[in-house]
This record gives sequence, C-alpha cells and structure tokens, in this order.
Amino acid sequence: MIHHYSIPVADTVHVAEVMAHLFNGTITRFGPYHDSYIVWFGDEHGSAIELYPAGTEMVPGGEGSQADFVHNTTHTGFTSTHAAISIQRSRQEIFEVARQEGWRALELPRGGFNVIEFWIENKVMIELLTPDMANDYLAITRKFRTKP
Repeated sequence: MIHHYSIPVADTVHVAEVMAHLFNGTITRFGPYHDSYIVWFGDEHGSAIELYPAGTEMVPGGEGSQADFVHNTTHTGFTSTHAAISIQRSRQEIFEVARQEGWRALELPRGGFNVIEFWIENKVMIELLTPDMANDYLAITRKFRTKP
C-alpha cells in the first residue's frame, strides 16, 4: 500500500489548494524543507501528496541521518515519477478543475481500463481514476494479487 508520495511543483501553495479541493483534503506545512506542503486526503489509509518546490532533490543524509534536500537550479520541472490515484470525483468535475487552472487533462485507455492524465501545472502528471475507472483497474489487476 502506498500511503503518500511527493511531487515537485512551481507554486506549492496553489497546487496544495487545488489538490485539497479535488480530494476534499486538508493542507499542512511539511517541515523537512522550506515552502513544502502536504495534502491529506482524509481516508482510512492516511493517503497524502507532498508538494516540494520544483528543483528540490532528495539526497542520502550522512551516516545514520535522514535524507537531505538540495535545490537543483537546472531542473526542467518535468519528471517521470507519477501515481495512479482513485478519486471520488466525476470526469466532469476533474475536467472542470483542469479547465479552470489551464492544466492539460485527457482521458486515455491503459489496456483494459481508462485513466485521466491530469497535468499539474502542465509539468507533473498524475493519473486520476474515477470510481468506475478504479473498478476496471482492480478487475484487470486482480491476477497480480498474492492475497485471496
């Protein structure tokens, strides 16, 4: 089970507000690095998205220390890291938020199920799955489950 993940964004406050709206979540500051926030979805799994300023990189800390943070001034803002997230919103609601923000969003097939590619700040992609899309995803992935 993945409980949270992090993404780099240009405007951490604004993106936190948009994500909190989409997921009916709560925003808190995220202490390890300046201008960072976390959006808590409020579900039983403690699901969340951490938002770091674009260009933030995590590097191994010293002996016995937690990860350190550095800023890469040559970053492009794009990343190959993404997540597929179930959301209790309709297609129309998701597309309306994208339209309001000027962010790219489109529904695409992924081999037996569909996702909405939702491009945060037109740089970072997350795949959003409406309830029906999530059901299709779970049906397709059932064969990979190790527990009955």
